[in-house]
Amino acid sequence: MTIEFTKYHGIGNDFILIDNRAAVDPLLTPEQAIKMCDRHFGIGADGVIFALPGQDGADYSMRIFNSDGSEPEMCGNGIRCLGRFLADLETAEAGASRAQYQIHTLAGMMTPKLEENGQVTVNMGEPRLLAGEIPTTLVAADQKVVNQPLEVAGKMWNVTCVSMGNPHCITFVEDVAEIALEQLGPQFENHAVFPQRINTEFIQVVRSDYLKMRVWERGAGITLACGTGACASLVAGVLNEKCDRRATVELPGGSLAIEWATDNRIYMTGPAEKVFTGIA
Repeated sequence: MTIEFTKYHGIGNDFILIDNRAAVDPLLTPEQAIKMCDRHFGIGADGVIFALPGQDGADYSMRIFNSDGSEPEMCGNGIRCLGRFLADLETAEAGASRAQYQIHTLAGMMTPKLEENGQVTVNMGEPRLLAGEIPTTLVAADQKVVNQPLEVAGKMWNVTCVSMGNPHCITFVEDVAEIALEQLGPQFENHAVFPQRINTEFIQVVRSDYLKMRVWERGAGITLACGTGACASLVAGVLNEKCDRRATVELPGGSLAIEWATDNRIYMTGPAEKVFTGIA
């Protein structure tokens, strides 16, 4: 089987984008996606994203397979890349594209907007804060998980949990550079209190409007960026009175502007760049 693809990245979080608009199911199996994402024997990526026909009133739908074949509910950097990919497809076909899309995801409707300066802004929806929504068994299902102790690797960590349609565990540290992410990440991800596994963000507060972040992504491991993680981390910072409701989040691959607006929705702005096209 041969398939056309385009590779994009959002501040280093890289994806293989596939035009899947002619079929309602992904053109690849999870096993095929694993092979394509392999950085030595395949194209190399953190995940494969499929642009599918819209449903529930959406312009298009999004499915994604992680590099380990698992399927997350959503991906912040990925949906910015998908918005840019769709605009490129429409421009190639009709000479013009929309500036904004309604995209159906497993986490609900998302709205990427292509800005004139090349950035993409996404209405990421409302954060979900109750333990049953994460999900986690750290506290009762109807309680928020804010600054709760959790033992990982023989050490107690104070964690805050947020769902942006996918689950996140955030902990604040003095220096993110000192975190042994490769060792700690898998232990957080697979901890018994997270029945659906977890994305984990380590956050250093530089200023109230500037955070540094390193991330271990569920199903992908260490990545250069995580858009939903940046959103969840700002929410955690506000809940713990450590940051403003609008801040820059610096990740290893670049920075995102995140705002928890008065309408209770999270708005994420950052780049999405094409890398190359090909046939696999």
